[in-house]
Amino acid sequence: MAMEVQGPAPRLAKPSWKDPRLLIGILMVLASVAGVVALVGNAGRTVPVYAAKDVLVVGQKITADSFKIVQVQLGEVDGKYLDPGSGFEGNAVAVRMVPKDELVPRSSIGHTDALDRKPASVQVEEPLPKEVVVGSHVDVWVSLPDERNGFQAPVLMLPGAEVAALNVASSSLGSGRNMQLMVLVTDAQMPQFLGAVANKAKVSVVWNPGASR
Repeated sequence: MAMEVQGPAPRLAKPSWKDPRLLIGILMVLASVAGVVALVGNAGRTVPVYAAKDVLVVGQKITADSFKIVQVQLGEVDGKYLDPGSGFEGNAVAVRMVPKDELVPRSSIGHTDALDRKPASVQVEEPLPKEVVVGSHVDVWVSLPDERNGFQAPVLMLPGAEVAALNVASSSLGSGRNMQLMVLVTDAQMPQFLGAVANKAKVSVVWNPGASR
């Protein structure tokens, strides 16, 4: 049986610089390298943003002196925090509490008409738990005076109120010290609470850890 003689195997031609496929491949590699370089460069880029010099409480007037400038890497959240290029109007206030040294979200600064809660003073004579600090939440119980020079059963008037400020002051008689708290009260709660205080109600404060969750 005669065997078929095959011709020499075809040799692969060397790629030419004019070959469009080679040029496309080179461009794809260069684009990939450029993308990686840009990604790494952006990952290490820092920007100046504002951090709170001290705790910012709701209702506090805001100026540039309320902040310090820090350099941070924000990545995808760039633009959500306040930066030195932000301007402040005369009625700028904190509408959300910002702890000391934390970055200041843009949403935490607004105007007085944006406040849904306002600070009200609460004075208590009982010692407070160490957990009651600015930014924590408390239940405010009120006992109104009765007709027998005593007090009625306490009523929970301000559940889960946020503490905006704390201050230890001497009592009016100079015989001791009491704690003055500024708690944030809604407009709906304010008339009843102020009425109770005006009627010399006894006020008690209880730490409420669940309200901040």
